[in-house]
Amino acid sequence: MYAVQHSDRPHGQRRISGTNDGSGCFKGEPVTTQPLPSAGLSAATERDIVPVDPQQLRRATLASSVGSALEYYDFYIYGLATALIFGPLFFSPLGPSGALIASFATYGVGFAARPFGGLIFGYIGDRFGRKQVLLLTIGLMGTASFCIGLLPTHAQAGMLGAVLLVVLRIIQGLGAGAEQAGATTLISEVAPRKRRGFFAALPFVGIQVGTLLGAGTFALMGLAHPEVLTGWLWRVPFLASIILIAIAIYIRLKLKETPVFQELEKHKSVTKNPVGVLWRSSKKNVLIGMGLRMGENGNSTIYSTLLVGFMAAKGGVFEGDKFIGPIGLLIAAGFSAIMVVAFGALSDRVGRVKVYRYGALFQLLFAFPAFYLISLGNVTLVWIVMSIGIALGVQSMLGPQCALLPELFGSTHRFTGVAMSREISAVFAGGIAPFVGGLLLAVTHQSWMVLAGYSLVLAGISFATTFFTPETVGRDLLLAEDA
Repeated sequence: MYAVQHSDRPHGQRRISGTNDGSGCFKGEPVTTQPLPSAGLSAATERDIVPVDPQQLRRATLASSVGSALEYYDFYIYGLATALIFGPLFFSPLGPSGALIASFATYGVGFAARPFGGLIFGYIGDRFGRKQVLLLTIGLMGTASFCIGLLPTHAQAGMLGAVLLVVLRIIQGLGAGAEQAGATTLISEVAPRKRRGFFAALPFVGIQVGTLLGAGTFALMGLAHPEVLTGWLWRVPFLASIILIAIAIYIRLKLKETPVFQELEKHKSVTKNPVGVLWRSSKKNVLIGMGLRMGENGNSTIYSTLLVGFMAAKGGVFEGDKFIGPIGLLIAAGFSAIMVVAFGALSDRVGRVKVYRYGALFQLLFAFPAFYLISLGNVTLVWIVMSIGIALGVQSMLGPQCALLPELFGSTHRFTGVAMSREISAVFAGGIAPFVGGLLLAVTHQSWMVLAGYSLVLAGISFATTFFTPETVGRDLLLAEDA
């Protein structure tokens, strides 16, 4: 049985004890205590919410990591296929530029579906448990990816293949809309409080593993003859996702529900309407979460998809060479696997907001020098810039974000809050970036300044948002109120 912690918390804040009237409002007496402890307090003054179950912590970390690996494996193989292959395969009648733009549009469709997936599965996660959602999302994402590998091309079935591609991309987006929200919520509610930033970042090593698998697969495929690649070999990465699906489902079936949700059920405090609670009480924190995500998610997409297409496109610095970009992503992912955890751990010591703010500032200042150096056409410089931009710029925001987003929201609507913050912002940051960027590049005849300006603006939004973000390190996740 899990024991509830008697921790310090702000005056008037309430734990989940008491009864829930179904609307998310709790009946019971508020508890008056001292202010929330800051980072760096001794173990005697900062005890865990519940005793940490080491086996559950290991399983939760592994389950979240494999899910993240599958999501980002899908993300990268689809993104790279969008930039390098899907245009001529599915949209050839539109011409080279039109096919590339149409291909990027299908990429954006998946992001447009993500908020709906976040809303649906966020509701399920707050209403019926975190574990259930993680099983559903992995099944949806994996099935859609596998089926993409079976699609007929335009040469085989006309526009039918393109239509089915869009449908499967929507299904993929629905599943992805709650996968990362589920991973961050699950691990944050299981991890020890003083090291929550470190443990919450560990599943995101799976992102880098997925990147390594996706980018590495495409880099190896570059050794094949172009006719073999566009004939059948492009299908292999999508069909191979079935392996990750099987592993993820097996691990997730062995998971227990998080201690926080168990306490909600124990005290009959599970809200029947988490979306309503979120709408009434958490609009500000959802907006904060969205603003924080713009620089991280947007720049991740710019480097991983838009930049790859820019370099290989007609008139690009490496015109016709489709595999310099994937190799750069492969190198960057190796460094990022270390840096995302390092920045997460750093946020445990100095605070989430401080790490996030300086990470966004770095990405902002790095934008113009980075893309100018890429425009010089030196392969080594390109790989160095991609590694710095992704491993330092993006991960310095993603590392603290892993724990920060779950800590922003109260226990009764946390899953929904994290999902909405992540996925609404994903539409405006990552989803439309390839499409809008592709249009701007076409209009400006492939000017590198488009990418630099785009990167700077998105990082600037996150930098500004940090000044409105409450510090959440050490927060008690049993509290029903938002930070």
